[in-house]
Amino acid sequence: MSFNLFVGPKGKSLSVDRAVSALDWPLIGLLFLMLGIGLVVVESASITVAETRHGDPFFFLKRQLFAVLLGTAVALWIVFRFTVEDMENWAPLICLAVLVALVVVLIPGIGHKVNGAQRWIRLGVMNVQVSEFAKIATTLYVASYLMRHGERLQSSFDAFIKPLILLSLAGVLCLLEPDYGATVVLMTIAVGMIFLGGARVGQFFLCLILLVAIGGFFIYISDYRMNRVVSFFDPWSDPFGGAFQLVQSLIAVGSGALTGVGFGGSVQKLLYLPEAHTDFVFAVYAEELGLIGVVVLVALYALLVALMMRVARRAERVNRGFGAFVVYGVTIWVACQTFISMSVNMGLLPTKGLTLPFMSYGGSSALALCIAFGIVVRIGLEATLYDTREGRS
Repeated sequence: MSFNLFVGPKGKSLSVDRAVSALDWPLIGLLFLMLGIGLVVVESASITVAETRHGDPFFFLKRQLFAVLLGTAVALWIVFRFTVEDMENWAPLICLAVLVALVVVLIPGIGHKVNGAQRWIRLGVMNVQVSEFAKIATTLYVASYLMRHGERLQSSFDAFIKPLILLSLAGVLCLLEPDYGATVVLMTIAVGMIFLGGARVGQFFLCLILLVAIGGFFIYISDYRMNRVVSFFDPWSDPFGGAFQLVQSLIAVGSGALTGVGFGGSVQKLLYLPEAHTDFVFAVYAEELGLIGVVVLVALYALLVALMMRVARRAERVNRGFGAFVVYGVTIWVACQTFISMSVNMGLLPTKGLTLPFMSYGGSSALALCIAFGIVVRIGLEATLYDTREGRS
């Protein structure tokens, strides 16, 4: 039995048995485990607000499940039909398309506004948050750029700065929505990948200083962002004002203690903690499952990062540089966003709207993550098939 599973530029078909044996099953199994845990956590954290706002305790669960199923279907198509060579060839066009979409979402009447932020485009069954897909486009574009100009990075500042200028445009568009969290993640992905691609340490730190300065400027000129920073340093000075979310999150995390109050037993999710099912889902998780549950969750994310690094190293070993850079980019994305989300929930960073990968409610986030990991699994599949050490070249 065979089907057109393209594994290289010549588009060779591959038998099902060989394809299945070449898949990274530990990574796939962990992904499905985390998606399953995320669905359960979303239902627990959203049940009260779903019942109150929509009269259906499963409202957010059903929408999240739809996004996960759609994302899984797209990921499977990528794994079996979309070659890594295609990804590299189409990366600039994908980046351009996302930039256009980031402009379109700002057009009144097209972009959908929620809580003062115009980040979504309504597409029938779901609202699409373009900035989530900008993370995929950024990863693919920078990887393709590094393959074309990687050798010039160490000798030319021009080669270092060019991709950052283009991606800064995406960052500015995200800030106009406004979506400060997405901008931070986008630039972290880009700078991290460029550093791994061979940029000089001096250039890296110069870029880091500039990004921090620019980020500080945008915080300074925005009253609500500045208020969040001030509240972060002394949340108890204004517990019912600018620091309300942070204070309620700290109460939730502290209430969890060692073993938690029990699954489903969170008090803070009973309309005390705003955005309990999205930006502050980790606080509800910590309250219900305690320190032990948090340690387990952190271990799962650490294992996910380790498995992705293994895929990247395998791709490097068989000279699949583009694939390796893409996997590194997705790893930076997940690690960065996880760290920021957890840190915000625990009061280690100023409050910022950023979902916890796999755990938070958000259809676009779930869909984008599924697509990203479909790409990672595809890269791992081709790397295994071309691994001469295993006699599969």
